[in-house]
Amino acid sequence: MLDLELIRKDPEFVKERLATRDEGLKDLVDKVLELDRERRAILKELESLRANRNIKSKEIGLLKKDGKDTSLLEEEVRKIRENIENYEEKLNLLESQLRDLMLRIPNLPHKSVPIGKDENENVEVRKWGKLRDFSFEPKPHWEIGERLGIFDFERAGKLSGSRFVILKDWGAKLERALINFMLDLHSRKGYREVLPPHLVRPEVLVGTGQLPKFEEELYYCERDDLYLIPTAEVPLTNIFAKEILSEEDLPIYMVSYTPCYRREAGSYGKDVRGIIRQHQFNKVELVKITKPEYSYEELERLTADAEDVLRLLELPYRVVLLCTGDLGFASAKTYDIEVWFPSQGRYREVSSCSNCEDFQARRMGTKYRDSQGRLHFVHTLNGSGLAIGRTLAAILENYQQEDGSVIVPEALRDYVKADRIMPE
Repeated sequence: MLDLELIRKDPEFVKERLATRDEGLKDLVDKVLELDRERRAILKELESLRANRNIKSKEIGLLKKDGKDTSLLEEEVRKIRENIENYEEKLNLLESQLRDLMLRIPNLPHKSVPIGKDENENVEVRKWGKLRDFSFEPKPHWEIGERLGIFDFERAGKLSGSRFVILKDWGAKLERALINFMLDLHSRKGYREVLPPHLVRPEVLVGTGQLPKFEEELYYCERDDLYLIPTAEVPLTNIFAKEILSEEDLPIYMVSYTPCYRREAGSYGKDVRGIIRQHQFNKVELVKITKPEYSYEELERLTADAEDVLRLLELPYRVVLLCTGDLGFASAKTYDIEVWFPSQGRYREVSSCSNCEDFQARRMGTKYRDSQGRLHFVHTLNGSGLAIGRTLAAILENYQQEDGSVIVPEALRDYVKADRIMPE
């Protein structure tokens, strides 16, 4: 959530930054200012009415002491109370409308984010790794997986419908190996391993920005009023919702493995084959909670930590800085890490590393107290370290052999106790 005081003081700056995302967002700022003006006018009127009520109530008390008639004054007070109730009702409605509107406005892009309309205007920052020169036509990961007997889409469809997969034998073992490998790697770097609930209350998703804007993407359990998490970022970041941390507590680093659940609304026809875009997938997530002055330094480190996974797996990748038009709702700045897929001849996203600044902290009510006793909102960061299914798919494609086998990356061999997977 943006700072309402900033919108009041410098609305043109806020409009200018939001317009780099979408010109239509400027209208929301005007609506916020209009509702805020109405709200403050009502607050002023309420203050006057309450003061008048208190004065007349004291007068009634004095008159009663003297045994005098107070009926006229009591009638005035009754009418004032009615007016107060009417204004309070209007105020509650306005505050609800204002909050709902504020929750629908995305974060301001950081000044270092390139201006652009969509993913075509993202900026490549760096590349790593040498693309393999195949002596045969590389196959897509779903063909490799089915030939190895480790993917079963047909039976998964029988169980759950489209965009689900059953991983078997070496598929399940490689998935588990990747999870453990990533958790071990990040834990050694100082991230605290956390295993959070997978079902969360609506206010938790409001806190990180998924609600109300992205409700159609979420799986909702109506009977219990709980949502399945779309990413571990949601519960991890909200662990400290409505808390005041001490300066000594920061920074906080957390790593978590969880399944993630997304309806993938609006993705009809995209990545219908394979395991790139599933309704249920596994992910190792990195979350940082920091002091504001260090958050951009921490973003660079977070991105480097996610990159290390691909370097150790020896998978070619590139890092892309997202432009304003492709930036996530809660993010002020995001690096996407994209791994190479030989069958497609292009890089595909395997991690997004974002600095949300104080946007989520304001929604969650998470602050820290400095050494002078002053309160500040924390900054929150998150990034995939990495998406497991996509990493598995990239391994199958980059390590495939002409005989149908797949070499196991050296970094995973101690986990799976094998160096090659042979077809059935």
